[in-house]
Amino acid sequence: MHFYRPTLSLISTVALPLVLVACSQATGGTPAQAMPDSDPVQASMSCIPVERVEVVHFHATQQCISCIAVGRLAKETLKESFSAEMESGRVIFRDVNGELPENSEIVLQYQARGSSLFTNAISQGQEHVEEDTTVWRLYANEEQYKEYFERKIRDLLSCAS
Repeated sequence: MHFYRPTLSLISTVALPLVLVACSQATGGTPAQAMPDSDPVQASMSCIPVERVEVVHFHATQQCISCIAVGRLAKETLKESFSAEMESGRVIFRDVNGELPENSEIVLQYQARGSSLFTNAISQGQEHVEEDTTVWRLYANEEQYKEYFERKIRDLLSCAS
């Protein structure tokens, strides 16, 4: 058990500086110069208007407390922060029991495996499906969960990558 701690310490004190030096030499600058102030991926992406955002909570027939909480908090966040968008159909929440045969098509569409929460930003007829794994770390703190999830949906509604 204690074997890994010295090894990790050795790796972090020897390997990390070598990687930083190698990166700075490849870019012709110092490590601080090698890291741009803005995210290059974000800068290269264009903002595409989103027609609709679907939030899909997949679960089994028998749900554990965390599975119930993830779905409940997603639905509450949408109802509290996006009620107008839900009424207009711009934001949709679906609660899907993945074990039922009638749901096999949507399970395949999202490639859902077990309990999961997906967002699907639909823009120009293209679906941008993403599994959200962050919610599993936040479900025990409702305030953090709702702040995170509201921000995520607002970002999706304003742009799609």
